[in-house]
Amino acid sequence: MGSYSVFFTNYTIGTGIYREVPGVCQDFGKKIFLIGGERALLAGKEKLVQALADSPLTIVQTELFGADCTYERMEELARLAEQSGAEMIFGMGGGKALDTAKGTAQKAGLPVFTFPTIASTCAATTALSVVYRQDGNFDSFYFYEKPARHCFIDLDIIAHAPWRYLRAGMGDTIGKHFECHLAARGDKLDHSSALGREISNMCYEPLREHGVQALADCRLAHASWELEQAVLANIVSTGLVSLMVLDDYNCAIAHSVYYGLVLLPGFEEKYLHGDVVAYGVLVQLAIDGQTEQLGQVRAFLQELGIPVTLREMEISLNREVLQPVLTETVNGPDMEHLPYPVSEDMVFEGMKLVEEYR
Repeated sequence: MGSYSVFFTNYTIGTGIYREVPGVCQDFGKKIFLIGGERALLAGKEKLVQALADSPLTIVQTELFGADCTYERMEELARLAEQSGAEMIFGMGGGKALDTAKGTAQKAGLPVFTFPTIASTCAATTALSVVYRQDGNFDSFYFYEKPARHCFIDLDIIAHAPWRYLRAGMGDTIGKHFECHLAARGDKLDHSSALGREISNMCYEPLREHGVQALADCRLAHASWELEQAVLANIVSTGLVSLMVLDDYNCAIAHSVYYGLVLLPGFEEKYLHGDVVAYGVLVQLAIDGQTEQLGQVRAFLQELGIPVTLREMEISLNREVLQPVLTETVNGPDMEHLPYPVSEDMVFEGMKLVEEYR
């Protein structure tokens, strides 16, 4: 019998929590190489600088991550980090910035710490990066043995970030729950995957209870307890599932629907990933015959303001128009481990059911 290891990201969440950085990080060295997005650095760097003021830690260099997370940029940043004498990498921002920081740390052989400034993904706590080619198209997943050493979630920064990122994060997080349960259905799971699947319940129920209020509070830039619960679901619960389950169980129909829809001209520029994944959850539930659950999730998404039909996203329910979407959906890598085969006809009928649901 083989062996395996599971590594988790520790985290600190709250307001003013950057003051904890020196105590957590100083055992790893003193010199920090900071990578972030432009808006993220405007939101968080000065707070970080103030938190480090009376500590032995110092930021020796700050770099923007770039337009996308690419291997080329990781290599370039790793060289700069080595030249700067940095002893650790700090990543600040959203998914692409954090993924770039993690990849840079891997290539430079340095520990990495994450500072999410929006709650739209679980990139801050996962052991992989989504990597793109320089032309902006998807390249591959870059997997690591371990996630970041620690994640610092400043709730006040996230409360002041655009609320639509929080909402999209909720949509993506809901997808993790329903996709994990579908993909794992019928399998005999080992302890890690079984535990991860159960944690995926925390990707839906807390959002169903607190998500609407959390979104309202974010619109008011109010760092409330409800916002904290939503942020923990988006960043931590989803990250734990990703770290614990086999990759087969991380995604299913909902994400594949997203990757199909983004083939439509101009679609990806108009709609955030998580909002579309949430619509994909409805299609998945329709295909799976979970009509009652479909109604419940649909009502919740409407409360959040997430589009629940193709019509709302200005797409015609036309088989010819949707043909590339259907083809990509059924052939995507997220469809490789499902409890039953899914055809293009099934996806179209699922979309039709969602469109006509009353």
